Amino acid sequence: MGFKMLNEKQISEYKENGYIIPEFQLSNQIVDEISELYDRLLYKKPEFKNFCPNVLKYDLGFLNFAKIPEILDMVEQLIGPNFALWNSSLFAKPAKNGLETPWHQDGEFWPIRPLATCTVWIAVDEANKENGCLRVIKGSHKNRKLRKHNTVKNKKFTLHQVLDPSEYNENDAVDLELKRGQISLHDVYLLHGSKENLSSKSRRGMTLRFMPTTSVFDRKVAIELTQQLGVVSHSERSLYLMRGNDVSKKNDFRIRQ
Repeated sequence: MGFKMLNEKQISEYKENGYIIPEFQLSNQIVDEISELYDRLLYKKPEFKNFCPNVLKYDLGFLNFAKIPEILDMVEQLIGPNFALWNSSLFAKPAKNGLETPWHQDGEFWPIRPLATCTVWIAVDEANKENGCLRVIKGSHKNRKLRKHNTVKNKKFTLHQVLDPSEYNENDAVDLELKRGQISLHDVYLLHGSKENLSSKSRRGMTLRFMPTTSVFDRKVAIELTQQLGVVSHSERSLYLMRGNDVSKKNDFRIRQ
């Protein structure tokens, strides 16, 4: 597991582009452990074959991967020394029939005020254009605003809140191709999505969501978002302080699912 801290150029690229692929790769052993935990989860919960919005609810073994020091070091470089893990998900596009994740902004669904999160995306399988790698619109985070989304009920989508087509040009999309064990990090306002997977190879990805504790995870707002948008409820999410202190002094770390 070779590792180099982010340099000033890379940190600037993250701020300018909204994402970065660092010079870092998890060992095969660690990725195998993630894969084994996912297989165990899928055996119990086959409905998660495409998407599990909260893996920590079902198996706290996934929390070990949020504690990897090198990952925490990079997150600290990008969002500061005080931060918490508030969610971890699995996007598991199976071979042949992996669902599309439509264009969206993560912040549309999230009850964090002020809105702030750095997402770490871990490639459990190699992710490429053929099997539906993550796609982003470079620099689309810079105005720090949520764009217009529409409710679109489509069984071929993993999400039902979809960016209005007027908000982006798909010709500007950048494909984030990753080797197995590589990671990317992206900002909460970045426009992104991924195509369906019709290839013969699966494309599993695990996300870790880290918020600076200058922000508050507002559980009342979480209930309102579920009522307004019909999105997965975040109101009972467990928060885990990963580094530093709760600067806001308003985050509730007592809830455990």
